[in-house]
Amino acid sequence: MLARGRSLLTLVVLGLILVLATAWGWKAATEPLPERADPPLCVPTPVKAGESVVREQVAVSVYNASTHNGLAGSTMDLLEERGFVGADTGNAPEGTVVSGVQVWSDDPENPAAQLVAQQFKRAQILPGASLGRGVTVVVGDSFKKLGKDVDTVTSAAAATICSPPGL
Repeated sequence: MLARGRSLLTLVVLGLILVLATAWGWKAATEPLPERADPPLCVPTPVKAGESVVREQVAVSVYNASTHNGLAGSTMDLLEERGFVGADTGNAPEGTVVSGVQVWSDDPENPAAQLVAQQFKRAQILPGASLGRGVTVVVGDSFKKLGKDVDTVTSAAAATICSPPGL
């Protein structure tokens, strides 16, 4: 009788383990998969005075304040060909008047804003709210093409730029 009781107890315990494992497996199988988190396009990166900033470190958003459709996208393509990190494009806010090119930055001495501005002929760096990630460029009706190809600038003072993670 002792062996029979032990066998019965073993079967009950194994049956209980089977029921618990089935319940856990069903819960795990029917749970939604976790969302894939994409890394951010750019993160605030400190730059020391005298340090060089290159195009690959600078994220740029371009906005169209002209009457030409697609000007922001085509300008972004040109900047990406030069090595800048493309962020956002779109239309400038209603009522924005820009004749050539404006670079909007809360700090006109920011090396990222200066590097972007040097890509255009007669671009102005003006104080303005950021419309997207990185340096904000607003193009107007008289913008036709990029200016000289500048690879790097040296930061005159300590600053923070929006740079891709890991650079």
